[in-house]
Amino acid sequence: MEVHFTPDVQAKLEQMARDTGRRSDELVEDAVIGLFDELAHTREMLVRRYDDLESGRVQPIDGEDAYRRLMEKTEAQRRHRAV
Repeated sequence: MEVHFTPDVQAKLEQMARDTGRRSDELVEDAVIGLFDELAHTREMLVRRYDDLESGRVQPIDGEDAYRRLMEKTEAQRRHRAV
């Protein structure tokens, strides 16, 4: 398999290889494996969340209400730090 990068990405990859003493193909393989692991983990989490919603174990929150709660919590933390 061949992978082509933009010159900027290629330069970063080569610099990382020099800095770490590893071959660039090893770095790319590790990055791809890490990405696939992260995607699998995210997919599993989303399936669990969907199942929780479908089963009724979790009730959805209105987006505007969730945002308002988050902003209130953030403001309270800011006020607490300022004291």
